[in-house]
Amino acid sequence: MTLDWKIFATVFAAVFIAELGDKTQLATMLFAADKEVNKWLVFAAASAALIVASGIGVLAGTLLSHYIDEKVMGYVAGLGFMLIGAWVLWRTVSG
Repeated sequence: MTLDWKIFATVFAAVFIAELGDKTQLATMLFAADKEVNKWLVFAAASAALIVASGIGVLAGTLLSHYIDEKVMGYVAGLGFMLIGAWVLWRTVSG
């Protein structure tokens, strides 16, 4: 197995951008703001949590790919993101 830098860069950029400013980063920032807490421990715990969550995503994607076509999974994921975006927009406008 060779390292495909294009895939690595694509996945890294997508996940990095998706994680910036989200509730995970904000929660980590709040834990790190506590003066009594070891910052390296917060970093290690947050990193481990993201690794485990990413592992679950890879496992789920691998298992689903045996039953669902990759293109269909892309459409479903895209539709899911659009529905979440529409829901957030609707709640912002209506509330």
